[in-house]
Amino acid sequence: MVLKTFFMMSLFFIPLLTLASGSINSVWLLFLLYILSGLGMAGIGMCVMHDAIHGSYSKNKTINTLLGYSLNMIGANATVWKIQHNILHHTYTNIEHADDDLNAPFFLRFCPHAKHYWVHQFQHIYIWFFYSLSTVSWITTKDFVRLKHFRGKGFLSKKNEYNKAFASMTGWKLLYYLYALVLPMIMLPFSWGLILVAFLSMHFITGLLISVVFQIAHIMPTNEFPLPDSEGEMNNNWYAHQFATTTNFSPKSKILFWLIGGLNYQIEHHILPDVCHVHYKDLTKIVSETALEFGMPYHVKKSFFHAVKDHTKMLRSLGKKEMA
Repeated sequence: MVLKTFFMMSLFFIPLLTLASGSINSVWLLFLLYILSGLGMAGIGMCVMHDAIHGSYSKNKTINTLLGYSLNMIGANATVWKIQHNILHHTYTNIEHADDDLNAPFFLRFCPHAKHYWVHQFQHIYIWFFYSLSTVSWITTKDFVRLKHFRGKGFLSKKNEYNKAFASMTGWKLLYYLYALVLPMIMLPFSWGLILVAFLSMHFITGLLISVVFQIAHIMPTNEFPLPDSEGEMNNNWYAHQFATTTNFSPKSKILFWLIGGLNYQIEHHILPDVCHVHYKDLTKIVSETALEFGMPYHVKKSFFHAVKDHTKMLRSLGKKEMA
């Protein structure tokens, strides 16, 4: 974990520091450095902050807290992520209106219980563009919208908690824009428009990578989208629910496992979120055999590309009105 953290942090910061130093005068190098930084950004998100905010990076809570702020350094916000991901997504996986990952603009439909619009029939085509925009939305408006939304749901209810979170978020985002965009615009001999396009290319790659990795774990044909009964209760216990709503992919790829923080073992992560991802591969045999013993599903796609293909099929099915 320490080696991976150093690698991903370096991959993110070294290109940006090079850009901020004003030491390059090549357009192709401008884009290359931003794209490399985008890969580092995705690596920090999947390999460092994800474990840290779950409290599974280290036994030391202070280390987890500090490394959780790596999310703030890449333009997002640890406070919002903890509510949206740790609490809502992990507790209410694939439950409409409860799992915040299913909440989407009207032109995207991630759940068979969501309202259908005619435009959804094309979502399996245009979804990739919006996946690419996801971190651009994240660093601009999405965190602020979610922070206000979560306050309305009863979070951040302590005195001044919301105001402090809002101020902290604003400060972190301004700092991120300063070193990732403003300094390169000041120091480099290129037009601000060209630098902005290069900056956005970084986020297009990061957004696409992160969105696809997380989405192919849950928006799949084999996964369930259960609803609570009339009293708001779920039929399954929590562990059975996680098996029914989650899918692994590419279990034999050691390279992918290392690069994406073990998120190809989403089942192991969902039932053991407080375990560091470096252990998922060793746990999979125990978890899969336990699922078989108790008659629970254990969904696995043999490769990343098979998972993306099935995810696309699911998006296409969700775009059909008869699923409404």
